Amino acid sequence: MVVVSRCARNCRQRGSFRFCVTPIAEPFAPFSGLRCASRPRLTSDPAARIIFACMNHKPHVAVVGATGAVGLEMIKTLEKRNFPASRLTLLASARSSGKRLKFQGEEITVQELTRDCFAGVDIALFSAGSSISKEFAPLAAREGCVVIDNSSAFRMDESVPLVIPEINAADVEWHQGIIANPNCTTAITLMALYPLHAAFGCRRIFASSYQAVSGTGAKAIAELERQVDQVVHGRPVTHEVYPHQIAFNVLPHVDSFLASGYTKEEMKMENEGRKIMHHPAFRASVTCVRVPVYRAHSVAVSAEFDKPVTVEAAREVLEQAPGLQVIDEPSRNRYPLPLSMAGQYDCAVGRLRRDSAMDNGLAFWVSGDQLLKGAALNAVQIGEELLGRKLESVGA
Repeated sequence: MVVVSRCARNCRQRGSFRFCVTPIAEPFAPFSGLRCASRPRLTSDPAARIIFACMNHKPHVAVVGATGAVGLEMIKTLEKRNFPASRLTLLASARSSGKRLKFQGEEITVQELTRDCFAGVDIALFSAGSSISKEFAPLAAREGCVVIDNSSAFRMDESVPLVIPEINAADVEWHQGIIANPNCTTAITLMALYPLHAAFGCRRIFASSYQAVSGTGAKAIAELERQVDQVVHGRPVTHEVYPHQIAFNVLPHVDSFLASGYTKEEMKMENEGRKIMHHPAFRASVTCVRVPVYRAHSVAVSAEFDKPVTVEAAREVLEQAPGLQVIDEPSRNRYPLPLSMAGQYDCAVGRLRRDSAMDNGLAFWVSGDQLLKGAALNAVQIGEELLGRKLESVGA
């Protein structure tokens, strides 16, 4: 086995990273008593080389799925947050190749995604669906690139960190080339739930989501616009994206149904929540609902805690939580609204009240832009976390 780590000897330069090769004898075990940044990690491949390197302060960044709704937001977010990319490569399907998108005042031509696109790329933000991620993310990682994947392809893979930086940023330290972005509804919910869990110990939640059509994609936005126009003008309503009319309607159906009667989307809250919060006993019963809102998801949550919780204590905790606004003045009709949260980096929580059906229970309402904190922003924040920790690991 070969371990590659930051050191002053045996150095060789590859792209924007310095790789230092140190052979060691088998068997080999991780140094569990040290911080992740100073210990090598193993992959399931016994011939793997584990790389710990100092990331370039100005990495070469690629966006996969650049012309999609989330991809476009990734590009905007990189620019707005002044992410220090030395170069930006935009990748998409053959159908989208040749398009030109603006970044930092310059137009960049979109290239077709192929298997040899990742040579010299340091960080790749993926948002092109699970099938693309499964095919291309491992290829990118083998090229020495860190993949931050927005799909569900690797979220429950035990070797892949699932990260919300405000909650479990340190998990990036044990990645092996791929880091997963959480489901959008899960991310928005946990921005409010995790601070409460840290203070009071969350046992379980009952939740209903109110999910905007942009979570499905650009075709869903167009379908809602078309259906509104059809209804207003008295024309027959047509639907292609959803199984039923979405305009002036709600659909208790997000993702495909499982044998249990829940949908895949509904189970993500429990499964991903356990991994992100490091809370294997966490339970969640969720109903996910698609609503005729263009952008920003909302979730109504009733949570039960180990410790007694008052509204005042909960508010004090939430007001200190990063990336979260507390908008909770019902007497003045002030509470989080998806219309207000669209385009905002922060999520917002309100309607705080003691839950009348559970001991140690608290009910609340949380809203957030699912294209940003639920996708693009979270991915860019993970990239910022990698740069801040100056750490990269890749299984060859």
